[in-house]
Amino acid sequence: MIKKQRAFLKWAGGKFKLIEALSAHLPQGDRLVEPFVGAGSVFLNTHYDRYLLCDINHDLINLYKIVQKEPEKYIKAAKALFVPEMNDKEAYYKIRIEFNATKDPFKRSVYFLYMNRHGFNGLCRYNRKGGFNVPFGSYKKPYFPEKEIRAFSEKAQNAEFHCIGYEQAIDMTKAGDVVYCDPPYAPLSSTASFTTYVGSGFSLDDQALLARHARHTAIERGIPVLISNHDIPLTRELYHGARFDTIQVQRNISQKGSGRKKVDELMALYDDSYHSEND
Repeated sequence: MIKKQRAFLKWAGGKFKLIEALSAHLPQGDRLVEPFVGAGSVFLNTHYDRYLLCDINHDLINLYKIVQKEPEKYIKAAKALFVPEMNDKEAYYKIRIEFNATKDPFKRSVYFLYMNRHGFNGLCRYNRKGGFNVPFGSYKKPYFPEKEIRAFSEKAQNAEFHCIGYEQAIDMTKAGDVVYCDPPYAPLSSTASFTTYVGSGFSLDDQALLARHARHTAIERGIPVLISNHDIPLTRELYHGARFDTIQVQRNISQKGSGRKKVDELMALYDDSYHSEND
C-alpha cells in the first residue's frame, strides 16, 4: 500500500482520511485545479503533471508560496517557535497580536503555522475586521511538521498558487484540466452553520452559484468538475444533473465518541456526458 502524505497544517474538513475513495472519483487529466485548496491533502496524494491551487485565504496562499520557494529558511524560522516556553497561553496571545499587527508576508507565514498547531482544534478563523481570533489550544507538545513541509515544497514545484475566489479559479481552466471543488459544506441543519471559516462564510446562494458554474464549465467547455459535500437532500437538489456517488466518512461532530456518526459524503461529477443525458 502506498503511504499517504499528510498535510503540514491541521484543517477543518481536511480530506486526508478520504483520499483513496475520493481519488477514485477524480477524472484523468494533465492538471488538477482546486479552487478551495485548504490544507492540500488531495494535491499531495494525487498524481497530475501540474496543479493550479487556489483559495481566498490570503495567509494560506502566502504561506504556500513561501514554502514552495524557501523551504529551509521557512523551516528554520518556524521551528524556533516550537519550543516549550512558546507552548503557553500568554506567549500564544502575544504572537496572535503580532500576527494581526504585521503585514510582513514571511512573519505572517511563520506565525500562521505556530497558531495552526498551538491554537484550538487547528481552526482558522477571523473576525469581521480580518483579525485572527482562534483561542489557545492547550496541547501537551505541538508537533512541528518538518518532514511534511519538505514534502509539500517538493511537490509544489509543479504547482501554481493563487489567492482568488472559486469563480476566477474555474475561469482559469483550460483543455486537459480537471477541477475538484471542496467548498465549505452545506449545514446539516439550519442551526449547524459552522461554515464561516473565512470572512462572511459560504452561503446557500454561494453553494448554488458554485453548482451552476460547475455545470456550465462541464457542458460548455468540456472540463470535468467534481464537487464534494454532505450527502443531504439539499445538496442532491443543488447538484441536479451531476452523476452522484457516495463515500462514507467518520466525522468528528461531537466531543463524545458516541456522537461521532458517519455522514455520507456526496461526490457530484459534472462532465461532458451531462449534456447528452440531460437534454
